[in-house]
Amino acid sequence: MSDPDMSQGEVAYARLLGAIRGGEFQPGDRLRETDVAARLSLSRTPVREALRRLEADCIVEHRPRLGAVIRQLSHTELVELYEMRAVLERTAAEMAAKHAAPAEVDALSELNETIAASTPDVAAALNQDFHRGIYLATRNRFLMDAARALNNALMLLGPTTLDDAERIKVVTAQHQHIIDAIAAGDAATAGAAAEAHLQTSLRHRLKVLQR
Repeated sequence: MSDPDMSQGEVAYARLLGAIRGGEFQPGDRLRETDVAARLSLSRTPVREALRRLEADCIVEHRPRLGAVIRQLSHTELVELYEMRAVLERTAAEMAAKHAAPAEVDALSELNETIAASTPDVAAALNQDFHRGIYLATRNRFLMDAARALNNALMLLGPTTLDDAERIKVVTAQHQHIIDAIAAGDAATAGAAAEAHLQTSLRHRLKVLQR
């Protein structure tokens, strides 16, 4: 449901951004105005405005003879993104170990159990919630702002790496190491566990790209 104060262009931007974030549109997909307008039940003018904003956000690029296309990260950009994520996630886990309330730790544990019992399509969205929960537990708005700044790039990663039951098992086990360290107030161990988790995710994603 959209905010009544939003313009049609803003509504189109929010809906299209949500569709990309949700995987309805994938990196490399061509975004034809007419197709997007029909899919999102909007007219072409606000969709055109939304596509211009997404291009300014570096989510969409304009290609000759193709038009608007969702950007695909190069191998170098992918590695750089994960390097930045590792720095932020390590810091977030360290700070969460210092500031997280017991109820927040319990919520992370429950969410991780739900991920463990989920199918890959559901686990991907829950995984995002898990990492968001760690950032919220840091009590640091500047760190959260820095994490949000990566969100656009994260949308360009493509399909989730939580692609089968075995992978979900590995991820949730690593999540549990992070949770245990946060619960114990052990910042160093929490940070190291978070960084190791991101390095494992990068290795898996690079392996998927080589298939």
